[in-house]
Amino acid sequence: MHSKTFLITGGAGFIGSAVVRELIHSTQHRVINVDKLTYAGNLESLAMVKSSERYTFVQADICDAPAMQRLFDGYQPDIVMHLAAESHVDRSIDGPAEFIQTNVVGTAVLLEAARAYWKALQATNATKANAFRFHHISTDEVYGDLEGTDDLFTETTPYAPSSPYSASKASSDHLVRAWQRTYGLPTLVTNCSNNYGPYHFPEKLIPLMILNALAGKPLPVYGNGQQIRDWLYVEDHARALIQVAVEGQVGETYNIGGHNEQTNLHVVETICDILDELVPLQANESTQDTTHHSPLTTHDSPFTTYKQLITFVTDRPGHDVRYAIDASKIERELGWKPAETFETGLRKTVEWYLANETWWKRVQDGSYQGQRLGSL
Repeated sequence: MHSKTFLITGGAGFIGSAVVRELIHSTQHRVINVDKLTYAGNLESLAMVKSSERYTFVQADICDAPAMQRLFDGYQPDIVMHLAAESHVDRSIDGPAEFIQTNVVGTAVLLEAARAYWKALQATNATKANAFRFHHISTDEVYGDLEGTDDLFTETTPYAPSSPYSASKASSDHLVRAWQRTYGLPTLVTNCSNNYGPYHFPEKLIPLMILNALAGKPLPVYGNGQQIRDWLYVEDHARALIQVAVEGQVGETYNIGGHNEQTNLHVVETICDILDELVPLQANESTQDTTHHSPLTTHDSPFTTYKQLITFVTDRPGHDVRYAIDASKIERELGWKPAETFETGLRKTVEWYLANETWWKRVQDGSYQGQRLGSL
């Protein structure tokens, strides 16, 4: 395969950085990482690739039309992978305007920059124009809620977003499809289930529970904890995204899931079980692993298991009960399926946080300290 230039928006974020690392480590493609570096963008997640001659970082806002046009003109990308987005439901409840600006307006600005670039290519380099792709990365939350059914989200499930976040992502999905239908821009859309794994910003469920447990803090579970999500290991997702960008059919949508439906409570309890094994509470000092230990690991601790930290809190407004992805299309048409099970992926994730305290402590020193958001 010929080397291509990937323009990746949001490449310093959780999923974006996984895509960048995968491209640099496992392919010969060139990567232009464009990120505004908001609170969730972290260049330390890309420390291992920053010295690569195939990697370039540009700090810019996708809402800045002249900046986006300069990027297209200067780097002449073959593939755009659009991941830049505000992505936390609770934050969207607290402040929806920022989500509309970045996720809706920003996507429209980027689409127009891509369209102008692509039209110019058609006049100067038809081969490159024909191979150009705009891949928009979205979420299963645009489909709404599967409460009370055994159904799965498919690529044709009607949209029914519940939160300001999911509504903004649904809007951006519709824009991308409209630019393909109206202008012929060669677009692809993927909708994924809940991602987890290394380098995850600790406002999300899994890293928040790991770090709260290690700090001896309560593990807040919304409602009764029976909300169901399909969990996808982020490195599996990164491989799927690259495969769709390179091999997917223009105009198609691909759902990407991990085949791992779990209740939120089961996820938290499993994290506790893994921590009980790896950093047990009330460990004997002579055998205790002092490299990774919880402040609760003392002989006078009132707790003997991390599950005792679980605390049920009032559910968030409009909380969808169940998401579940039917990922059979991408497996059937492109041959992709996840390499990790929920059990193997979650263990790798816990082990990564135990081994990378420097990374997450620096994140916690910033604007987010594990407080609850989106409670109205």
